[in-house]
Amino acid sequence: MYIICLDMEGVLVPEIWIAFAEASGIPELKRTTRDEPDYNKLMQYRLDILREHGLGLKEIQETIATIDPLPGAKEFLDELRAETQVIILSDTFEQFAKPLMKKLGWPTIFCNTLEVAPDGAITGFRMRCPQSKLTTVKALQSAGFQTIASGDSYNDLGMIQASKAGFLFKSTDKIKADYPDIPAYEEFGDLLAAIRRAMEGSGAGEAE
Repeated sequence: MYIICLDMEGVLVPEIWIAFAEASGIPELKRTTRDEPDYNKLMQYRLDILREHGLGLKEIQETIATIDPLPGAKEFLDELRAETQVIILSDTFEQFAKPLMKKLGWPTIFCNTLEVAPDGAITGFRMRCPQSKLTTVKALQSAGFQTIASGDSYNDLGMIQASKAGFLFKSTDKIKADYPDIPAYEEFGDLLAAIRRAMEGSGAGEAE
């Protein structure tokens, strides 16, 4: 019994904060978990910039409305979900994810929530639990599932390394170089084939 655990941003959809950085003309907001492993530190940095520029949830959601899944992402997800259970484990927020989940055909997502003031200012955020991706994978394993995980960033490494098989997908050269033992893929077809091999028990964890 398998559950496939996938990151969202950078894997299935473009990075929300990079898109918003471009839309708002604030290059400092391009910093993501590919650059900063400490997610709390990264989010505080982002919230400080939003406050400085007087930007809130409304402006970010306007950008999110223009974002489409990566080419081939929905087809990949549809094919995978026809074969096994899939959960998207993301450090994003409910207020960001909903329109993107609609475009992906409403897959299951576990994420976090923003604290938003009546005027729309983002005042804080609440994480589901510490190390949410790794914690969730371990909880699924304790419930009798085997997990296979894939992501692109530092905050995905815990769930990837704790799973029966794990893969980097569309990651950075630095992360791939730092973790050469984790197979890395760039195309959805290759990732799907690797997941299928892992579920069949042959070739799991082997790079082509």
